[in-house]
Amino acid sequence: MNRDRTHFLFLNIGHFLDHLFTLIFATVAALALSREWSLGYGELLKYATPGFFAFGVFSYPAGWLADKWSREGMMVVFFIGIGLAAVATGFSQTPLQVGIGLFVIGMFAAIYHPVGLAMVTAKWKNTGMRLAVNGVWGNLGVASAALITGYLIDHGGWRMAFIVPGLFSIAVGIAYALARRAEISAEGTVKAAAAGGAGSADRGLLMRVALIVFMTAAVSSIIFQATTFALPKIFDERLQGLASSAAAWLQAHGLSGKADVATMVGALAFMVFAIASLAQLVVGSLLDTYGARPVFMGAAVIQLVFFGLMAGSQEIWALVLALGFMLGAFGQIPINDFMIGKMASGPARARVYGIRYVVSFTALAAALPLISIIYERWGFDTLFYVLSASAAVILALVTCLPRRMPVASAATA
Repeated sequence: MNRDRTHFLFLNIGHFLDHLFTLIFATVAALALSREWSLGYGELLKYATPGFFAFGVFSYPAGWLADKWSREGMMVVFFIGIGLAAVATGFSQTPLQVGIGLFVIGMFAAIYHPVGLAMVTAKWKNTGMRLAVNGVWGNLGVASAALITGYLIDHGGWRMAFIVPGLFSIAVGIAYALARRAEISAEGTVKAAAAGGAGSADRGLLMRVALIVFMTAAVSSIIFQATTFALPKIFDERLQGLASSAAAWLQAHGLSGKADVATMVGALAFMVFAIASLAQLVVGSLLDTYGARPVFMGAAVIQLVFFGLMAGSQEIWALVLALGFMLGAFGQIPINDFMIGKMASGPARARVYGIRYVVSFTALAAALPLISIIYERWGFDTLFYVLSASAAVILALVTCLPRRMPVASAATA
């Protein structure tokens, strides 16, 4: 039992690091490189786009390798590979070198979701809550990217924001390899789990649900990317007064050596991400109790409303509304994975998750040019209206889900 808990902890740390590494550049671009390299925020986003395409495109090959070779072995490759790539990116001298480094980070980052989530849904019961807990760790990685990067920018420079987490990930990878060496060398139990396809579930119904799952995953990914990537910049623009006042208060009370506004912007983003991530625990419990359809509809409505209200907001009001739409955005994350875990057979589960994340992260990568174009031409208010409309599309799709979800015969494998 203790060994299982340790394994689950490693998988959770992996999810944390996966999202942290993919979002370090978001804060580096907003708070450091735009000033140090005299490049516009929108222009810098172009160098991150290939990395997010790699994040999506390499998901299926990662899932295929995990199913055919070793899921445990692929996790070792993930930890050590993404750590080495991050350290190398920290030594970049030009925007092109940063872009290449982000592409390699994206390649290794693609491993986690199809492999890690296949392991979570295959091994433990109470799938909704397990995915929710794992999702909270991922969202804390999102939150910590802004907090840790902002701190390292203020106290070590933007290069340390890549190098320090990279070294930590390498150390975790070595520890994981040692802890799971028996499973890596003789992995067969996962692949020997029950094979099979759709079982008694209606194939047409499965295809309909699968189509809705992948379509909502794509739109949800656009929302997730737009919010998590742009939030540090949104806060940098709209919460300057609040961040400056908070930093000055900390300095006046001897809690900080200087008024670190970048650190405070990162801290406010961290606070919103961290609180919003707890929504997944509620969603996980609701999924196990009520199923996917009503929970998904609730998350879509929350986003539709709060994105619409966010336009034009400033300071405290902007902070409150940002927390509102992030509760909806983070809350919906485990829902698609829950549905796939129930429908996909055990031996092919990593590959199905791979397809899901090819769709999700390709849409996620496409969101970067969208953010850049909208921000440069119209500003963030227009982006909020686009995201509110996206939530409306999700709501319409979810209403087409059956009230009773189909379950493949091998879903519990």
